[in-house]
Amino acid sequence: MKRSALLIGALLLAGCRQDMHDAPRLEPLEKSDFWGDERGSRPLVEGTVARGQLHDDDEMYTGKVGTAFTTNFPMPVTKQVVERGQSRFQIYCTPCHGALGKGDGMVVRRGYRQPPSFHDARLQQQPAGYFYDVITNGFGAMPDYRAQIPEASDRWAIVAYVRALQLSQNATLADVPEGERGKLAAPTASEVGHKPESGTLPPSTQGNPLSQMKHEGGGAHGSRGDEQPHQQQEPQQQEQH
Repeated sequence: MKRSALLIGALLLAGCRQDMHDAPRLEPLEKSDFWGDERGSRPLVEGTVARGQLHDDDEMYTGKVGTAFTTNFPMPVTKQVVERGQSRFQIYCTPCHGALGKGDGMVVRRGYRQPPSFHDARLQQQPAGYFYDVITNGFGAMPDYRAQIPEASDRWAIVAYVRALQLSQNATLADVPEGERGKLAAPTASEVGHKPESGTLPPSTQGNPLSQMKHEGGGAHGSRGDEQPHQQQEPQQQEQH
């Protein structure tokens, strides 16, 4: 019995070799005499694409068609996409651009260079691909956000929300579907005497670009129904004794 145990033990010890542990291998970036350029770390085979990184749609991933910025969105723009863009905008864009895109974000109030308002005529006329390109590559004092917003779909969602912001601050009743116009917030008491430009939305509906469809009440102006018009009082003369 003892002989059998010793024999088994000897066989096990003989099998504990380090051939695989000590197998010839190259450390990263180690020199190799096998290749003509003596580089142990080999470059990827030409045409290799990492899983999920096949960016073969130039319009989607560059914002351009050829060398020109695209005027279209390369993906469907739904309410969910705009709401996704709103959440990304609030995280990454409001510190500089402000909640309404007027360039009055918190860091600007602390001395950072002010960006232009999205409601300037120049930016209102820029194609959608322009905004995607600026988010991806940066522009002027604005750094690129490709690392912070790696998904192209999220960048396009932000562009869609910027368009919603631009529309919300310059919208007219004609922009609201007829079936939805009755759901718009009624003018407040202080707005009754205000005569807006022909066709513009009541001020109480402006501010939040999604408020027209969510119908959550007044926007940035809030309700001022309790305000009373100021009445000038006649000065009282003091009696002189």
